[in-house]
Amino acid sequence: MAATAGFVVAELIPPWPPRSNSALAFNAHSKSTEKLALLAPVENKPAIASRRVDGSVSYWLENIKHQGISAFHPDKNSYQVFRNVKDFGARGDGVTDDTDAINNAISSGGRCAPGTCNSSTTSPAIVYFPAGTYLISSSIIDYYYTQIIGNPNSLPILKAKPDFKGVGLIDGDPYGTNGLQYRATDIFYRQIRNLVFDVTDIPAQNEATGLHWPTSQATSIQNCIFKMSEAVGNNHLGLFVESGSGGVMTDLTFYGGAKGAIFGNQQFTVRNLKFHNAVTAIEQSWDWGWTYIGLEIFNCTTGINMATGGSSAQTVGSVTILDSSFTDTDVAIYTASTTTSSPRTSGSLILDNVSVKNVHDAIRGPSGPILAGGEKTIAGWGQGHEYNPDGPTLFSGPITPFVRPSTLSSNGKFMSWSKPQYTDVPLSMFISVRAAGAKGDGIADDTAALNSVLSLAAQENKIVFFDAGTYKVTRTVQIPPNSRVVGECYPVIMGSGIYFSTKGKPQPVVMVGNSSNPSGQRVEWSDMIVSTQGETMGAILIQWHLDSPKGSRSGMWDVHTRIGGFAGSGLQHADCPSTPSLKGEINYQCIAAFASAHFTTTSSRVYLENTWFWVADHDMDDPDLSQITIYAGRGLYIASDQGTFWLVGTSAEHHSLYQYQFVGTRDVFAGQIQTETAYYQPNPTATLPYHPELQYHDYDFDKGCVGKPLNCKMGWGLRVLDSKSVMVYGAGLYSFFNNYSTACSALGQAVACQERIFSIEGGSSVEVYNLNTIGTRVMASRRKTDIATYDQNVNVFPSTIALFKSY
Repeated sequence: MAATAGFVVAELIPPWPPRSNSALAFNAHSKSTEKLALLAPVENKPAIASRRVDGSVSYWLENIKHQGISAFHPDKNSYQVFRNVKDFGARGDGVTDDTDAINNAISSGGRCAPGTCNSSTTSPAIVYFPAGTYLISSSIIDYYYTQIIGNPNSLPILKAKPDFKGVGLIDGDPYGTNGLQYRATDIFYRQIRNLVFDVTDIPAQNEATGLHWPTSQATSIQNCIFKMSEAVGNNHLGLFVESGSGGVMTDLTFYGGAKGAIFGNQQFTVRNLKFHNAVTAIEQSWDWGWTYIGLEIFNCTTGINMATGGSSAQTVGSVTILDSSFTDTDVAIYTASTTTSSPRTSGSLILDNVSVKNVHDAIRGPSGPILAGGEKTIAGWGQGHEYNPDGPTLFSGPITPFVRPSTLSSNGKFMSWSKPQYTDVPLSMFISVRAAGAKGDGIADDTAALNSVLSLAAQENKIVFFDAGTYKVTRTVQIPPNSRVVGECYPVIMGSGIYFSTKGKPQPVVMVGNSSNPSGQRVEWSDMIVSTQGETMGAILIQWHLDSPKGSRSGMWDVHTRIGGFAGSGLQHADCPSTPSLKGEINYQCIAAFASAHFTTTSSRVYLENTWFWVADHDMDDPDLSQITIYAGRGLYIASDQGTFWLVGTSAEHHSLYQYQFVGTRDVFAGQIQTETAYYQPNPTATLPYHPELQYHDYDFDKGCVGKPLNCKMGWGLRVLDSKSVMVYGAGLYSFFNNYSTACSALGQAVACQERIFSIEGGSSVEVYNLNTIGTRVMASRRKTDIATYDQNVNVFPSTIALFKSY
């Protein structure tokens, strides 16, 4: 089946700039062409996307030479990162049982298996499916740090046999004696994309599930189809998520089923999901915050059922739905919320630009219709607690939606952009960094090799392919304008050495664009990690200067920063253990970053999807996932004069001073942001080891916390200073720990972990749908005045404000 079958969204931006007819054009005597010939990975396989005898279309990832390594694997010279399931015996002919071959492709090489390993960063793998129909009789067991990728030009089909056994054609976390075998809130760095999940041969009356996916940060599902029975009384389910702390899902289509999807997770951002002919499209079993963007539901009995638990014991915290539609559906949304339901703010619901057509009830509650259906567009509607600007006020009814800047929207909807997979790009357009001389072994200095290949590729309009590996750099890596960069199984650029360790002189590990000449063509960057090694107190992991052209934009997808907690970082449990008994003492060897990401004043028009800026709270390669203490000053800092940012499913955690900070910027869309305060705070406080600096607009905790308890001096979840048109469509700002103890965040505690977590300062205009906070006494502060406290807005576990406006 072609990847374009009914649901792949066209990019709402101009195509990639064509090659000019300047000196960069190919000619028989071009020196740069000769150099490229040496760099390009060559195999005796087709060099262009072409149609095969079976009708399928080839894909560059299948044909490129795979020479990626796992730099810190005990046997890195023989460990295999890329695995084609057909090389392990899978036939894909729709007749042969391929279960064992596929599971062997995933598990071979001593990888981190559920039930025997909690997590590991040393055994990453891509498991690739060429076009075909793969018949399976039991679950394909997904492993930690795995990307399962199908050919997007001819989607491979996972087809269940009639007597299939298991929970999901792919089981992302199997059940064992004590429940899920991985810890669902610690499952990171994995993907599934470009697959068809087909359970239609399983008898309709039998239970059948396409994908079981309890998961957490830095995970994604993209470009998949779920096919289920459409028979009356069927028991089929497409996608089952019951636990975790996600995550992003995009471009998914569901056909049939008793339930298209069951969603239960702390928070998630999902975009461009389509459901056809289900009894219930989505059962929202529980959440703290969930954001739907571009949801489309057709011919279902129920669109979203978020009434789990009933009015007296609701389990759904909040749901935000925007730019979505319900068509030929009896009830668009079921809710259990009433004026007397419990918890007080549970079932908080926001609709923003949602259309209904041939819908009986747009919203139905326990006693009947709340909002009529018909054929109309619901500009804005909500239920829950409101601060507009003060509160709390309980409301249920129409609301005035946020005013969307034209810079962020097109045809009345926020612009979106799926991660490019370069489906129609020939193999000859890719340059491998290892073929260009980079080692990726975590030992050699790859700075010069990476800068050389990135520069050359931008000039020649090539795509840079980062083979799997850890690329140690001792100076800044520069991504020039007109760059396209894609990684193989999350390769790591790791800043190391004195250049990144000078106090008072921060330096970027990766710089996008140039500070002296920021204007240029756009950049696309996907599937990579930027990290540091050892004491690097001056490292800014990503610094973005590029001013993307007007009418265009740049993008980052599945690009993460990771500070400590992994093999080779020099920042693991043996180096940086947690120290709850010490009082204000700093282990200077564990000061590892000045900031995770800095978008400078010149940067503009950047789309970020599924980016996680993480300071490790535990050692991922320790069998017990032991807590560690790593110090990093700042999270995501946007100081762009022109602004125009789309933050779709982003998160930032455990930085000292703040997780998100917007200063002097404008036009920011943020869909379901998520933060966690550093577990060690306030021992030491936010002011150690990074003292607030005026030039970076850091908050003055000493001045701002006069007369406040010590836990006032803890890092902000979100701070907005002198910024305009900042629109947050779902937020989870969490403070679970106080000096490593979670007693302060237990439900109903009178003493919170943290005094304040969200600050609006200066002339900022900020609007938030479904603000969820945990473990903090004051939910929001506006221009030095605390205006909302957690006890006024109690929800299922967080406290929630459905509608918050600050002018």
